Amino acid sequence: MLNSGPGNLEVVTTKRLVLWDIDHTLVDFTGLGSAWYAAALAATTGTELVSYPDFGGRTERAISTDLLTAHGIEPTEELLQALWLALIAESERAVERLPASGRALPGAAEALAAFAGQDGVVQSLVTGNLPEISRHKLAAFGLDEHLDLEIGGYGTLSAHRPDLVPHAVAQAAAKHGTEFGAVVVIGDTPNDVEAALDHGAVSVAVATGHYAPEELRAAGAHTVLPDLADIDAVRAAVLG
Repeated sequence: MLNSGPGNLEVVTTKRLVLWDIDHTLVDFTGLGSAWYAAALAATTGTELVSYPDFGGRTERAISTDLLTAHGIEPTEELLQALWLALIAESERAVERLPASGRALPGAAEALAAFAGQDGVVQSLVTGNLPEISRHKLAAFGLDEHLDLEIGGYGTLSAHRPDLVPHAVAQAAAKHGTEFGAVVVIGDTPNDVEAALDHGAVSVAVATGHYAPEELRAAGAHTVLPDLADIDAVRAAVLG
């Protein structure tokens, strides 16, 4: 809910939790994940990567499980953990090169900064990425500054993306000592939309990934934006 405060500034009267996806929502590192997986699979199992899993809107646990299974390897928890450590090592080696390996998407920095200055709004993540890789990808463009990365939902938690939302909400409520009257999930895939709708959250979808606006609308997104460049439109979708 928005009221008009002193000087006609908007004031949020409902505590609002905004949960961002990363890849193709805030940043674009197309091709980087495939290269890291090839190196991590070889380092962990000695196996050459010959089959790529579906990455779009899926969690690291789901992707890694499919990857190992497709190469005839049993996806034990021990092996998943080893594969993730190898992926983190790849990202750490690439940290200095990351700004040249991708880009921040239009409006990403401005949107994060706008909500950071909004009373009653807490921003975090619901992402398929590992926590460490999330930080690296965002920090490459200074996008980590306005996000509380301690309370997000990350791809290690579950192969089922909707499970990440209630985890992030519970962590945020515990840390901030408050219930959030509104939860908004922002992403670029039907899986992001499903994750929001499964838990009664508002779904804001951006068509900056591999899905057309009509596909995101068909998935049930409450608002579909071409990108984050129109800050007024983003604010209306999130705070409306």
